[in-house]
Amino acid sequence: MHTSSINPDVIARATQRRGSVRVFDTIDPTRTAHVVVDLQNGFMAPGAICEIGTAREIVPNVNRISAALRAAGGLVVYIQNTLDAEAIRTWSTYLNYFCSPTRRQAMIETFTPGAEGHKLWPELEVLPQDLIVRKSRFGAFAPGSSDLHNILSGRGVDTLIITGTATQVCCESTARDAMMMNYKVFFIEDGNATFNDQEHNATLSAMAHTFCDVVSSDVIVTMLGDAASKPATKLVA
Repeated sequence: MHTSSINPDVIARATQRRGSVRVFDTIDPTRTAHVVVDLQNGFMAPGAICEIGTAREIVPNVNRISAALRAAGGLVVYIQNTLDAEAIRTWSTYLNYFCSPTRRQAMIETFTPGAEGHKLWPELEVLPQDLIVRKSRFGAFAPGSSDLHNILSGRGVDTLIITGTATQVCCESTARDAMMMNYKVFFIEDGNATFNDQEHNATLSAMAHTFCDVVSSDVIVTMLGDAASKPATKLVA
């Protein structure tokens, strides 16, 4: 598990700007989605092309958040990194310039729908009511990447909890765009994972500075439990 920290300068600057590094005091679970980013065999399995070993360690926290949100009436969405024929055609800059030919081929073989690497990590507790959404860019909200925004807005979702891998790539990209699209975003410090603490914490600092409420899994589970325990407000006729 990462040893998470936010840069002290970011904490001081955020506190000066808005009064606290924390952003949101409350959460409405019924308008919240837990977006679990790319916890697939291709990122999780030992020896996989994109293996991030630390990602295996966050799965209990991810499952705990999902369970708490479901119990409180919210939505769980699993995102799958996908390299189908359309993604290969329209995202050639990444595949041709940021990958060697050998890696490019291995990435395509791993994340093609139906491949073992494309499947969700088996230790995730995926229930029938959960959604699975494929994306074809790092960020799930990038134009043409997925239908996630339409799905969420159609269900009245305005708040996201982001977990997954890699912290500074697909998770950060998804969280940044979500905030810019007016979602309230919680970024879970011990529910995201990448290659090392330095890269992980750089993203936590960037998220806390401007984009997200960076909290632990314990904090978000408590917030969800507190919200679920409050009686519904009765409308006066």
